[in-house]
Amino acid sequence: MSNSALLASLQANFIGRDTEYPTVDGNRSPRIYLDSAASTLMMSPAYDVGHEFLEHYASTHSDLHYAARGASQAFEWAHEKVLEFVGANPKNYCAFFAGSGATAGFNRMAASLSCARTERDVVLVSEMEHHSNDLPHRHHTSQVVHIPCQGEFERYGALDMERLQAIVDEYGERINYIAVTGASNVSGAITPLAEVARMVHAVGAFLIVDASQMIAHAPVSMDEADIDVLVFSGHKIYAPGSPGAVIAKNDLLHAIKPAELGGGMVDDVYIAEYMPTETLPDREEAGTPNIVGAITLGAVLDLLTRVGMDKVREKEIDLIDFAWRELSKIDGVTLYGPDPAELPRTGTMAFNIEGFDHGLTAAALNDYHNIQVRNGCFCAHPYVRELLKRQLWEMDIDPDAPNAEADVERKRGMARASLGLYTTRADLEALVAAVKDLVARREEILALYEPIGTNGYRHKDFKPPESDIFDPERLLQRFLAAPLQNTAG
Repeated sequence: MSNSALLASLQANFIGRDTEYPTVDGNRSPRIYLDSAASTLMMSPAYDVGHEFLEHYASTHSDLHYAARGASQAFEWAHEKVLEFVGANPKNYCAFFAGSGATAGFNRMAASLSCARTERDVVLVSEMEHHSNDLPHRHHTSQVVHIPCQGEFERYGALDMERLQAIVDEYGERINYIAVTGASNVSGAITPLAEVARMVHAVGAFLIVDASQMIAHAPVSMDEADIDVLVFSGHKIYAPGSPGAVIAKNDLLHAIKPAELGGGMVDDVYIAEYMPTETLPDREEAGTPNIVGAITLGAVLDLLTRVGMDKVREKEIDLIDFAWRELSKIDGVTLYGPDPAELPRTGTMAFNIEGFDHGLTAAALNDYHNIQVRNGCFCAHPYVRELLKRQLWEMDIDPDAPNAEADVERKRGMARASLGLYTTRADLEALVAAVKDLVARREEILALYEPIGTNGYRHKDFKPPESDIFDPERLLQRFLAAPLQNTAG
């Protein structure tokens, strides 16, 4: 199968892509899923690989029975696929799995590096970061210096490289590492990682990259960019339920102590002492791993490697340009972050509609048009506040005010449409048409919704049937009500 044919086949094979929901007008239709920056849908062939493995399930780290041998080999294969996908030579890098997303990896690196290099008491973090790549560093480091972005107000975004160089010159060898996103989860702005690496390596600092928002959208080469540590979440790249992945230089991992202790990461244990193994990745993977999730993730990465991420990126650029151009034409719509014509971006677009709170925009898009988007501050509060400052000031709201009341929180956020491999031009045409419809019916829609909670909204008259909301208890009751099957021999 050619690369193009494989890409087309994968685009059509995602679980939940065609799930139908009701709309206010009484119709039902397949949802348009534009919430991929939060979590992607599951790639069907990768799910099939994980499901098939369950027929042979056993734990790893043994080869003395068939199932354990297969599990161990498959788990090792998943590590290899991670290294291959991010362009990391196994002679220099190690991949290991941690937690249920990127957060565990950042906490582990922050804790370990702060202890290993106590004389380096400064960490640099960009203002665009998701909380998972900001708060762990604040917790474990004496001093965090946040690197500002270029531009101002709605166009704030793209790491300010001149300011970064000035800060590197100022703190020099006090800098332990810099933590930056490969691409913003708010604006999609892409960071020039190789250039950042050159700057910080000049003073002996490490580069830690959050690739969670980049990994499914653009090629990554750790070898070429000379990245020290890269972390991403499998649920951002079509493998919900998979663990987070950490890829780090072998020398760096050998220089720090294991962050988690338990079974599988020691060579021997006595009453008086224990000896952690020097073997990677075993040293970093204490306990029984999420084997199914790792294999599922490995399958996704294998398929995308066969397609070529350059082809995925090429497809997405056309969609980004179309959506940005068409949404920009709508009166009363504000888009956030750098213009994609001026700075490379991934398929993440945050926007607001004049007169609508961000929660109302998301609710109305769902209820009237079956379009699913995210809303809020996307766990990137400092960056979102900078993007919204002009609008919040015009409403006499202090964007930096702590303990804001609920009515302030309703204003302090955005709606976010984010693309996945399954997103089509037709999906984005539907989004543009839906936003135009909301603008045209502003007063009608405002009158039909009431606020709930801190930033939610509910339609006063429309309520979807309970059967359309996933409920595990209902499924279990269906199983319990079914006639028992006699499985005895």
